[in-house]
Amino acid sequence: MRFGARTAIHACLILALAACEAHEITPDEPVQDTQAPAIAAHPCEPVIFEDTQFTQCTADPAVHAIHMVHADADGEAYRSFASYAARRPADAPPVAFAMNGGMFDENGDPIGYYVEEGERLHGLNRAEGPGNFHMLPNGVFFGDATGNWHVWDTQRFFDNVETRPQFGTQSGPMLVVAGELHQGFDVDGDSQKIRNGVGVDPSGRAHFVISEVPVSFGRFARFFRDVLRTPNALFLDGSVSQLWDAESGRMDNRAPLGPLIIVEMRENGG
Repeated sequence: MRFGARTAIHACLILALAACEAHEITPDEPVQDTQAPAIAAHPCEPVIFEDTQFTQCTADPAVHAIHMVHADADGEAYRSFASYAARRPADAPPVAFAMNGGMFDENGDPIGYYVEEGERLHGLNRAEGPGNFHMLPNGVFFGDATGNWHVWDTQRFFDNVETRPQFGTQSGPMLVVAGELHQGFDVDGDSQKIRNGVGVDPSGRAHFVISEVPVSFGRFARFFRDVLRTPNALFLDGSVSQLWDAESGRMDNRAPLGPLIIVEMRENGG
């Protein structure tokens, strides 16, 4: 179901939270598409949108690097942030935050396109089928070591990407495509789950979002379109969605995971 006129949202994300309170985003005035939302000193902050609390984490290419991980050197899947953290090299750059990202099988292995440190471990999945992953269009979150990050629908990725990225993970469905909400979403459907996703704003920053309560696809997608103003956004997972916020000490551990998106501090960043 296609949405009607775009909701007018005043989306000032200057989240200077003295007591870690969520700021509520309410209808006010039309947003300017060319204006990227501001970010706070701490990358992860709570936000309330349409009476729903989200946590939004911003990765800035000038400060952060992004990596995909899912298994150790012996091929054993980490399946949790705690497992990965315990086996992370002591001299590795500090973790800013991390989220699970990408569909996976019962062993925690990716079932769609997956690239880790420039090595492709699974090819692009363009098949039709059941479930969220096949609620087309699905898409790919990918980027390089210099901080050029993108969310593209799978067909666009297939048609245009000739050089293998440094990292990449495929999931679905797309939440926002070229500024439009996914046509298969109801305004506020009956399927309500904890969800997480990612979008890249016009300035090149990647916004990772997790809902703190069950939320519909429609409302979740509107947060990316109307608040974060990401022209493309990708659903990463639902029900098992988890966040590792290193600064606050939050490390979710609700269910076994597959691929993990690790956002590190750059050695010369900050």
